[in-house]
Amino acid sequence: MIYPAPAGFFLFFLFYLSLMVKHIKKLYASIALLSVELLIVLAMFLLSVITFAFIINYIFGSKGTYFDTQAFDFVKPFISQANTRIIRLITFFGSGEFLVPANIGVAIYFLFLKEHRWYSLRVPVVSLGSFLVMSSLKLFFGRVRPENPVFEAALGFSFPSGHAMSAMTFYGLLIFLVWKYLKNVAVKWILTIALILFIFLIGFSRIYLRVHFASDVLAGFSAGIIWLVLSLWIMHTIEKYTRKKIEREVEVS
Repeated sequence: MIYPAPAGFFLFFLFYLSLMVKHIKKLYASIALLSVELLIVLAMFLLSVITFAFIINYIFGSKGTYFDTQAFDFVKPFISQANTRIIRLITFFGSGEFLVPANIGVAIYFLFLKEHRWYSLRVPVVSLGSFLVMSSLKLFFGRVRPENPVFEAALGFSFPSGHAMSAMTFYGLLIFLVWKYLKNVAVKWILTIALILFIFLIGFSRIYLRVHFASDVLAGFSAGIIWLVLSLWIMHTIEKYTRKKIEREVEVS
């Protein structure tokens, strides 16, 4: 058996080490290109996928009810006529009666902004896709709604919460637009915190009114984040491809 000379082995090791360093530098450069905002979005996406899967297993696999029961018990002392009036107003902002015209209004607004006209397509894709995904999930899981609603019974199945998912996609899209286009950092944070709190209030309103279990609401939030991130990524990819294709055609002509 012929063994490599020590000098040859040392040169081979240096060559291999240099290749590894180059790969590590490229990987580090790729990670460095990711903004803090993008890393947060990716973390939220992964957390939402894990949460949604966990809730499905907890409800439909383990038949767990403790979490939902505890949530209803926590809300019960706050139920009153005055609070119910406020909660009904809050829940309205997560309903189709409000969100359909709101989405149309945002889409029309971007339609008249030449630089951001693509958002006139992104908004309906996000909202319509959210509705289709939510409806499909409701039909697939077929979970019955809670008994004894506080005000009036809601129609359809319970899992996931349509209000929670729609609120997350619509107001989450507004948060995305705020961070993308507003320059004032203080205003960015104020609007973001306000919108996040409003999303959670809409989710809370569904538990308060006993038209959804708490697990329905958490699943709706998770599904909303998953769909929002996926739809924005898909539309962004299509936009980049379309623009490159147009630029190539212009150069050829």
